Amino acid sequence: MSACRAPRGLATRRRAIVPAIGAVVAALTLSACGSGVSGGSSDTRFVTGKGGLDTVPKGDRQAAPDLTGKDIHGKPLSVGDYRGKIIVLNVWGSWCAPCIAEAPHFAKVAKATEADGVQFVGINTRDPDPANARKFERDNEVSYPSFYDPIGKLMLRFPKGSLNPQLIPTTIILDRDGKIAARAIRPLNEEKLREMIDPILAEK
Repeated sequence: MSACRAPRGLATRRRAIVPAIGAVVAALTLSACGSGVSGGSSDTRFVTGKGGLDTVPKGDRQAAPDLTGKDIHGKPLSVGDYRGKIIVLNVWGSWCAPCIAEAPHFAKVAKATEADGVQFVGINTRDPDPANARKFERDNEVSYPSFYDPIGKLMLRFPKGSLNPQLIPTTIILDRDGKIAARAIRPLNEEKLREMIDPILAEK
C-alpha cells in the first residue's frame, strides 16, 4: 500500500480561496506520493524508524495542539474531551485508496482497544462534501468520530519539528498526557497499528 494524492484540481481551487492554507495543502499533495520517509534530526528529538514509522522518547515529547471543530455530521468535536486516554489520530480522505484499505483495520483495533482507554479520532480532509466522508464511515463500519477538515486547518496546528501530519494517510499517537508519542506516514494494517499503540499502552 502507498499514500495517495488528492482529487485533481481540488487543491488548486482552494488555494484561490485561502492562499496560505492552500499552499500547505499543495505541499502535502506533492509529497503524498513520495517515499514516505520522514526526516529526523538532532533538533526534532524523535527516532526515525523504517517505513515511515517514528517514535519519541517519553521525556522528549511535545504537547499536541488543541484540536477542536466539527465532525463530519456537523457536531462539535474536541480531542481535549478525551484527555487521559491514549488517542489515535488518523488523517484520511474518502477518495484515498490506501485510506480505504486501512479503514477496516482501524475499525477493528478501535473496538478492541476501547476498554483499555484508547480513543480513535479521524481527521477527514480534502473531501469537498461531508456526505462522502459519512458514506466512507458507513461502508467501513467506522464507529469513532472524525473531524471534517476539508482544507487542512487542523494539520497546520501541529508544532514545527514535531511528528506532524505529512501524508494522507498519516496516523499519530498521543499519550495519556496529550503529547505526541508516535507517527506513521504510511497506511497501516492491524499488526502495524498495534505495534504503535501497545508500547504507549504499556507506559506507566
